[in-house]
Amino acid sequence: MRRSRTLVLLSAAGLAAGLLGAAPVAAGHRGGGAPQVVAKGLDNPRGLAFGPHGVLYVTEAGSGGDGPCFAGPEGDEVCWGASGAITAVRGHHKKRVVTKIGSLAAPDGSQAIGPSDISFSRGKAYFTVGLGADPRMRAQLPRLGQKTNGWLLKKSWHRPKGVADVARFELAKDPDKAGPDSNPNSVLAGRHGQVVVDSGGNTLLQVAHGKIRVLAKFPAREVPAPDFLGLPPGSKIPMQSVPTSVVKGPDGAYYVGELTGFPFPQGKARVYKVKPGHKPKVVASGFTNVIDIGFHHGKLYVLEIAHAGLLNVEQDPRGALYRVGHHGSKKLIKHDGLVVPGGLALRGGKAYISNCSTCPADGSSPLGTGHLLRVPLR
Repeated sequence: MRRSRTLVLLSAAGLAAGLLGAAPVAAGHRGGGAPQVVAKGLDNPRGLAFGPHGVLYVTEAGSGGDGPCFAGPEGDEVCWGASGAITAVRGHHKKRVVTKIGSLAAPDGSQAIGPSDISFSRGKAYFTVGLGADPRMRAQLPRLGQKTNGWLLKKSWHRPKGVADVARFELAKDPDKAGPDSNPNSVLAGRHGQVVVDSGGNTLLQVAHGKIRVLAKFPAREVPAPDFLGLPPGSKIPMQSVPTSVVKGPDGAYYVGELTGFPFPQGKARVYKVKPGHKPKVVASGFTNVIDIGFHHGKLYVLEIAHAGLLNVEQDPRGALYRVGHHGSKKLIKHDGLVVPGGLALRGGKAYISNCSTCPADGSSPLGTGHLLRVPLR
């Protein structure tokens, strides 16, 4: 697992100790109305979507398990377990409707990578399960891990069913030619197939009848090297795009938000517009570590997982929600109360946000445990 390419904060590796030691932040700007908690006790909640009958579904990346265990990129131990799940939320009631999905997490269950996002088409639920590593690493996992981590799956009555092995495609094709690394993150289901963001592979993929093709590749950029690397003044290093989210806009095009890779500079994350057959076009910029995006009444909303940047999350773990206006201008909707948020769904003038998306489920973090917030957009 390489820092420059994978979702580091979500890869059970780099920042677990920092988050566990982070203190609650002081109040600041209060855009929008007061958020309400609609579900508690979630294990690393991430992407969410409304399904049939208005039920809200959230992916839980889980809490890892008893192993096998591996060394993460920062030397921290990462352990696998079948603790990933999908939970249905109706009102203030929740129920896990899919369980026993592969999850990799720190020993305390934080920073998990597992079920990442969910999307519905014609009543059927499709969801991604992350890996955050070279696909060859899956050979060390139990069979369940090999059949869930790195996959696009669909919900069935008895167990998840495989739709497409995204990690295997990355291993075989390596579209961005930066070495195989796969982390299926966002999914958008439609009548003619599914569109998947592979954050590790820096790609937007089309899945139809189980076959995968590349819709877009997102380029790396040169950025100033952080001082702590000790490089000569003025040095630059490559930064991967690390796309995290995809939605369809009112114009029918795909819109993709990016986290950015190491060193996760503030204000450098962007939103791209993608038309199949054309190169991605930047339509909004100036964000920091975008984790999800969405449209509501024709307007684009952007969710940041770490408003101060992932390298500063120990001091300030707040995220931020923005509304994008004409010509890429942005308005802050919510900042306080968002703590390393992981997913966004929009309905009825409200934003539903998975919050504390990397916190341990045992309550050992002063930041709390995973939960869902409902935030007024006005």
